[in-house]
Amino acid sequence: MKKLLLLGLVSVSAFVMAQKMKVVSGNFDFLKGQKELNLQMDYSQMKFYKENMDESAYIAKKEKDIQKANKSPEEFTRWKKDWEYSKDTQFVDKFLSSMNKNTDIKTSVNNKNAKYTLIAQTVWIYPGWFGGVMNQPSKVSMNLKFVETANPSNVLLEIDSKNAPGDNFVGLPNNNDRISESYAKTAKTLANMIDKKIK
Repeated sequence: MKKLLLLGLVSVSAFVMAQKMKVVSGNFDFLKGQKELNLQMDYSQMKFYKENMDESAYIAKKEKDIQKANKSPEEFTRWKKDWEYSKDTQFVDKFLSSMNKNTDIKTSVNNKNAKYTLIAQTVWIYPGWFGGVMNQPSKVSMNLKFVETANPSNVLLEIDSKNAPGDNFVGLPNNNDRISESYAKTAKTLANMIDKKIK
């Protein structure tokens, strides 16, 4: 049992160390003195697993997995509802909460008064898995673009975030709960980077 627990901790540590955040273009100067930031979440290009399946294929996979487990059709309906809720609400709330906890630039959605908008585009998701003692965190990769709210074609800063881990070191049975922690981790790393760069 101790070996299994140690192996699980090593696995989690490896995932935590795997996150990378790299500036692709631009710099942080425009954020100096800013008090607010608009957030726009974009899931239009996201892929799943190493196969890079699109969202419709991911949903079909979940339906098949539920059928194989001999669960009722209602189980898939509940899962689909939870997935849509997570995208629209839980992932966004986790990202916002983590950003606002770690930087003084207050971020919110639909803030037309903010001079700049962060377009947070999800590129890739690995949901991870839960198996009691043995768990594997989720991973989320994102493209983060800072643009002028009034002129979105003007990209001032672009950052690639890869493999942000999502878990709580105890294990989260629900895939969407794990994924939401990856969004929180992405936002925390980004917020810390912003504060460091604009000091």
